[in-house]
Amino acid sequence: MSGPEYLVEMRGIVKKFPNVVANDNVSFTLRPGEVHALLGENGAGKSTLMNILYGIYRPDAGEIWVYGKKVDIRGPRDALALGIGMVHQQFKLIPVHTVAENVILGLREQGFVINERKINNELTQLIQRYGWTISPNSRVWQLSAGEKQQVELLKALYRKVRILILDEPTSVLTPQETVALFQTLRKMASQGLGVVLITHKLEEVFSVADRVTVMRAGRNVATKNVKETNIEELVELMIGRPLLKISSTRSLDTSKPVLEASGLVVLGDKGLEAVRNVSFKLYRGEILGIAGVSGNGQTELLEAIAGLRKIMRGKVLLDGVDITNRHPQKIIDAGVSYIPAEVLRYSAPEMTVAENLVLKAYRNHLFANSLMIRWRDVNRKAEELVKAFRIVTPTITNKVANLSGGNIQRLVLARELGTLPNTKVILAAYPTRGLDIASTEQIHQELVKRAEQGVAVLLVSEELEELMALSDRIMVMYRGEIVGVLRRGEYDVEEIGLMMTGVKRAEVSA
Repeated sequence: MSGPEYLVEMRGIVKKFPNVVANDNVSFTLRPGEVHALLGENGAGKSTLMNILYGIYRPDAGEIWVYGKKVDIRGPRDALALGIGMVHQQFKLIPVHTVAENVILGLREQGFVINERKINNELTQLIQRYGWTISPNSRVWQLSAGEKQQVELLKALYRKVRILILDEPTSVLTPQETVALFQTLRKMASQGLGVVLITHKLEEVFSVADRVTVMRAGRNVATKNVKETNIEELVELMIGRPLLKISSTRSLDTSKPVLEASGLVVLGDKGLEAVRNVSFKLYRGEILGIAGVSGNGQTELLEAIAGLRKIMRGKVLLDGVDITNRHPQKIIDAGVSYIPAEVLRYSAPEMTVAENLVLKAYRNHLFANSLMIRWRDVNRKAEELVKAFRIVTPTITNKVANLSGGNIQRLVLARELGTLPNTKVILAAYPTRGLDIASTEQIHQELVKRAEQGVAVLLVSEELEELMALSDRIMVMYRGEIVGVLRRGEYDVEEIGLMMTGVKRAEVSA
């Protein structure tokens, strides 16, 4: 007798938070041997739904059936007992411990005496089955992002899960690591596991999934066989309209750079060199992309140019004027706008939305005279920016601490792109990270619009599709160095991916 048609059935799931219905009568199914993509914008409710399945949240209404039986999942321990595992976006590993120690952590059945040889043999068999190269004895801090993810998968497999949930698993991976992950997921599915892939990346759906469920505003709007749909249909299901095409007719003036960095050396938070001898030129109207796995010096480079981190050696010139290690306010006044990677660090949670929007510009003549701030003008501008950047807030006097992460991201973008006059250079560190597809589209349009107006943009992103769509040139950073530069027309995903792992391209002048 064959088993049940579905490994998981979630029926009529409702989950409410204060002022938000995160899941509104949602149903979802997972079959044995399939990869099921759960697609939707930020705030669509997809992570909440899977957190309910994994026991992190309890539903307010609805039923969950696993292997054809109704279950009550009161926490992650119940979920694991049912064979449900979850790999979170932020890895839950202890860096100083070995792979094996991380895998067995929390397993009651290990008892007081740990049989290391038996555990290592079992883990080695699993590692070989999936074609991985990690060792059970390696320390986690020694591993790449892709290898750390393999450890998370190993934890689930060692616990013999049959249902595996992955939340945005490719956000820190190189293209090659993403391909390897998808091969692993397909192998898992071929062995009868059910895999749920939470994602907002359309190309991932078509790369690995069998079925796709699209969520919008807390509801399941459609479930499709991947072979029977296309990108255009999924976009319209996600946001209710087609995406706008990004087009630009700008021409570059490369006779003189607006921003020039030469031989920059910058230390990271641990006192080690995060940026090593970096030199490049950025021209008016140009979008220069910086590719690389997060943590390879990109953020430190932008912070140093913005005056937020000391430059140990080298120079930064803005229109030929040395701005190296100037006070951040002087650099802002000179025409440099900075969109930070960590927006929470660069906002004031206890201040209002309106106050945050003019945090860098309140001294400007548009909002103040020599004696006081003109709050009527501030509020007028704040209302305009809230509407333009789709910041969800009841009023402009609402404290920023009350906003969601995505809305704080939009607020910081609005501040940097909408309140600073005479901007010459925009330093953009992951400006669309955490944003849904419609907001991402809007930010892309804003950056292209600024470039068309002659503003130079230095864009850091982990999304190669984003960089290739927007950038006139892409330079790749690895361990603080530039390992190659490509111009539009030369872009190749595989080549960029190799450079992101440290393979140097033939010398190309930046």
